[in-house]
Amino acid sequence: MKSQTPSLEFSHFPVMLSEVIKVLTPSRGGFFVDCTFGGGGYSSEFLKFSKTKVVGIDRDPSVILIARKIEKKFEKRFKFYQSKFSQIDQIINHKVDTIVFDLGISSIQLNNMNRGFSFKSNKKLDMTMGLSDLSAEKVVNSLNENQLKLIIKILGEEKDASRIARNIVKARLEKRITRVDELVKIIEKSKKRNFSSKINPSTKTFQALRIFVNKEVSELIYGIIQATKILKPGGKILVVSFHSIEDKIVKYFFTNFSKNKSRPSRYLPEDSNDNTALFEKYANKIIKPTKSEIEKNHPSRSAKLRHATRSQNQFIYPSNFIKKFTKYLNLEAINV
Repeated sequence: MKSQTPSLEFSHFPVMLSEVIKVLTPSRGGFFVDCTFGGGGYSSEFLKFSKTKVVGIDRDPSVILIARKIEKKFEKRFKFYQSKFSQIDQIINHKVDTIVFDLGISSIQLNNMNRGFSFKSNKKLDMTMGLSDLSAEKVVNSLNENQLKLIIKILGEEKDASRIARNIVKARLEKRITRVDELVKIIEKSKKRNFSSKINPSTKTFQALRIFVNKEVSELIYGIIQATKILKPGGKILVVSFHSIEDKIVKYFFTNFSKNKSRPSRYLPEDSNDNTALFEKYANKIIKPTKSEIEKNHPSRSAKLRHATRSQNQFIYPSNFIKKFTKYLNLEAINV
């Protein structure tokens, strides 16, 4: 793929765009926040409706030129900020109608071999999404074997994590691991051959390293908390996730902080007077991409869309949400 920035928006496919529009109904207008601007797919679609105003947020510097083009076209209705979405409450100081998250790696990042996200690359082992203090190269060459094992096992859900971590440490004793293809070879030698598996042997380890480098779990947890804080009563928060950890976090937040949150017994009545619930009753229905979309955009196959509606209640910080996922937060807090 050519690296010219103007072509970036054409390499990015906004996932489940029609489903997102159906849920959020931008035809009614309102203030929208696109927390993962990427190629501008969602933002551009929201702006087609004249009564909308949109703020785009993205940590990746490579999308700034795309955002500036949209800002120029919609001077009074669109504004972009290069920032982490966990800082949304520092960017926006008023209540908004709709907040959207399209998580994970974008095709813009994946298709740029110089970024080191793709295991097809032979370039530098980087994996930084932007505004990151770490690189994958520093992680694999600095952490001890047990730390690497935990990251790969927990964040990548990789059953061969012990063997992969051990072989990474052995390999770096001979030579520093600096390129993507070097790490891929180590992983492939460490994995038991599974001819029935449809995923690349490096997929889960790469996922783990990418999540750790960019602190994606921490970003998601604190991002959706702060987003809920600035959401209007009746406003909607929508999240598209791509792996089980993300979906587990989103499902738990929407389910356990809604008016129909889990009860000690299903035979007990729902507490309709609960004045601490952040969301209205949550239906817990996952929306998935259609077969035709998956055929056009294969990476969308693992996408899951969830959305919730903000209740009328005052915002109370969900401390129990943080406690639930302490394991992941502590793991991402490992010093390198």
